[in-house]
Amino acid sequence: MFASPRGLHLQLRCTNKSPVKKMLGVWPTLPIVIDAFFTNSRRSGVTNIIAALEEHDRVCRINIWGVPYSLLKNSAVLKKPFPELIDLALRSYDAPLIPASFLGASTPRLQSLELSGIQFPALGKLLLSATGLVTLRLLDIPNPGDILPNAMATYLSALTMLQDLFLDFRFPRSEDDRENRNLSLLARRFVLPSLTEFYFKGDSEYLEDLVDKIDTPVLDKFAITFFDQLFFETPLLRDFFSRTKAFQALHRAAVLISSSCINVTLFRRKGMADHGTLDVGISCCVPERQLLSLAQFCSTSLPHLPTLERLSMHEFMRLGPRWAENMESTPWLELLHPFVTVKDLALSRFLAQRVAPALRELTGESVTEVLPELQHIFVDGFDPLEPTQETIAEFVAVRQLYGHPVTVHRVAKGS
Repeated sequence: MFASPRGLHLQLRCTNKSPVKKMLGVWPTLPIVIDAFFTNSRRSGVTNIIAALEEHDRVCRINIWGVPYSLLKNSAVLKKPFPELIDLALRSYDAPLIPASFLGASTPRLQSLELSGIQFPALGKLLLSATGLVTLRLLDIPNPGDILPNAMATYLSALTMLQDLFLDFRFPRSEDDRENRNLSLLARRFVLPSLTEFYFKGDSEYLEDLVDKIDTPVLDKFAITFFDQLFFETPLLRDFFSRTKAFQALHRAAVLISSSCINVTLFRRKGMADHGTLDVGISCCVPERQLLSLAQFCSTSLPHLPTLERLSMHEFMRLGPRWAENMESTPWLELLHPFVTVKDLALSRFLAQRVAPALRELTGESVTEVLPELQHIFVDGFDPLEPTQETIAEFVAVRQLYGHPVTVHRVAKGS
């Protein structure tokens, strides 16, 4: 077995609780996997990890939770290149600072990189050496100014094998960073030919600056979470959606509202099932502002969706927002306005009580200004004796009068 360790894919697992020096003296020169978990209360075992890192030419995987400062201070061992390193994951809540000399800024075989809650201003040097990256996860980035969008685009342009990209910022960018958004951007657009999944959390301007320089011909899923902001004017994002194949055959949209966020997911058919292709969330705790923010995004960012025929709207039952009794109808109508091709509208029982009065305000010829192609309304647990039924009936009567009939259906909850 030890005569052919590489053929059998044997690896030596070193943890912060392992007697690493003793292990290295007993076992053959197998590839080393470093797997450590440090808590805030106990940071013991750093010497074991340092002993494993000293075998820098054998280390193939590093996975450390709660990166201790005492480990980062050992600059001598961290300055060495790691030529066999394939997988690197460092996670922390304390935002430790990674030195510029980390790993000798050279990881030619690196395929997967995850940094969570880590400050690494010199990240670009490492990325430019890791052109074989398949997965890049930069999560809970403490300082958005460390990675400006133009710099990020430069790093990504060399990652032609990248399949999964995650960019997750802890805070919105500062005003100074926003003012520098158009400085030194790449002149030409580049292609990420292998990218299939893209997750982003941050502000809309950063995302616009980034995707304006990228083409993603095989992108399969795009998930976005925006921080709360007053305006969503994102024409460059709409252009990105328009030139990306995955967003050209969306047939269903689902809106989910909670006390802290509002989400819209757009689906396309993939085989016999629906596939969530685009998911957009906006962090916001004010119900009326939730609706208006999402309405702004849909109006300014979504491309024309001629195949979108169904829209469902539900709220997170246990964490739903507290709606004001005297809330105006305008936010609801603004949210519905972009969905001009929708034929089927599905509402939870609680949202039907909110949406129905807004639809009733559409009178006369203006009754088709919102959801002009609407043919069916589906309500969960709809009771014909409820006031909501009468409110919807008034809207249906006006649509019928102007030659755009709508049928109301009662459906079992969740169907």
